[in-house]
Amino acid sequence: MNLILKTFGFLFAISLFVSCGNADDDVDLNLNFGDGLGKGTPVDDCLGLDEGELVLSIQDQYTTLPGKVSIFFRVSDTNGNPVPGLQANQFTIYEQGRNDDCFNTISSSESFARISPNSQIFTNNTLLVLDLSNSVLESSLQELKMASSSFVENVMPSTSQESFQMAIYWFDGENELHLLNELTPSKEELITSINGITDNISSDPSTDLYGAVIKSTDIATDLINKTTSGDKIGAASVVIFTDGTDQASRYTEDAALKKVNEANSNISFFSIGLGSEIDTQVLMDIGKTSSVFASNKDDLEDTFNEISEKVSERANSFYLFEYCSPKRDGSGENNLAIEVNTGTRQGAVQTKFNATGFTGGCE
Repeated sequence: MNLILKTFGFLFAISLFVSCGNADDDVDLNLNFGDGLGKGTPVDDCLGLDEGELVLSIQDQYTTLPGKVSIFFRVSDTNGNPVPGLQANQFTIYEQGRNDDCFNTISSSESFARISPNSQIFTNNTLLVLDLSNSVLESSLQELKMASSSFVENVMPSTSQESFQMAIYWFDGENELHLLNELTPSKEELITSINGITDNISSDPSTDLYGAVIKSTDIATDLINKTTSGDKIGAASVVIFTDGTDQASRYTEDAALKKVNEANSNISFFSIGLGSEIDTQVLMDIGKTSSVFASNKDDLEDTFNEISEKVSERANSFYLFEYCSPKRDGSGENNLAIEVNTGTRQGAVQTKFNATGFTGGCE
């Protein structure tokens, strides 16, 4: 991965003829999860920063008068693993104006740097998709209900937020992805729906796994299209549980995996498998973000908890970083670099902002 990042930086520099601190345009690589810098660029060599183990992928940025700069980005390691829980004092801000040979460090305290709630621009939706075919209903329904409730408790915020919502679907052998609970920010509503599942909910004992994958991806795609507009950014997670393989044969494995692999990069895919009848390779391909397996129903809650942690980490690795710039009206476009340092790992990204209308003070 480090080699890939080096190559990306080299090709980027050649294509734009970047000299010290004078990149012409930002690159828009679309919202992604650790495979690029988003709207950012590699930091200028004049900063003398070593190649880091962390990747800051800028998703959006904007300015607010009288002088606030807001950068929305995701932090991951070079393997794409999310890095949640960072604090404002772990970031260093560098600015470069037209009269500067290189960048100047901006004091975090004097600029009132902060990590702000990102709910104003970021929407995160989770789809929990449960296999309720006959084998589950007969042998592991109670364990699945307990594990699913635990998943909801772990993923959903303690206080309801419209920016974090979840819907629950289920499938059997029918050519339909059944809705158990529509998209909601209420964990209580979701858990009530889970507790209401009975062993006679299904009338088709077969398993349409590939159909569930295709249909849930389509739903997640529609959610992304609705929530990503204007100044809003949306991300989604699809979490699929099954205790077996596709038996309905209504859709092919290739069609399901094609749907996953060609899905919007804003969508993460997770899979949970139970028992000895699953095809672990297929579930790993479906859950391309992460997959876990339980050998028996007693381990089911632990596997759901493991996935819930990964889903939460991914959602919480997005940051809205804001500070008050010392640049003023008339300074035009200025280069900006943000470095994060956890004490053991470091990373940085560069972008630019326009200071037109900037005056003293900051809200």
